[in-house]
Amino acid sequence: MLVVITYDVNTETAAGRKRLRQIARQCVNYGQRVQNSVFECLIDAAQCRMLQQKLCSIMDDELDSLRFYYLGSKYENKIEHFGTKRGYEPEGVLMV
Repeated sequence: MLVVITYDVNTETAAGRKRLRQIARQCVNYGQRVQNSVFECLIDAAQCRMLQQKLCSIMDDELDSLRFYYLGSKYENKIEHFGTKRGYEPEGVLMV
């Protein structure tokens, strides 16, 4: 299933900046960054639960927020993109 993960981390302190880096690092392990704080992850339900647990253990729930959008397996018809940074194929090869 395709899951879109967004986050907003308070970076006013050094601890907040560290949380931001840790959350981004975890998301990179599971998907593709499509905006600064937005990742598209093609993962199964077990991976999703594991990632949620990891991210929730990193975030400060008094200062930060995480959002998970579940687009499912028929996500191709649910995404429209306009402007720069053309889309990518989540099931294709990602080259860095």
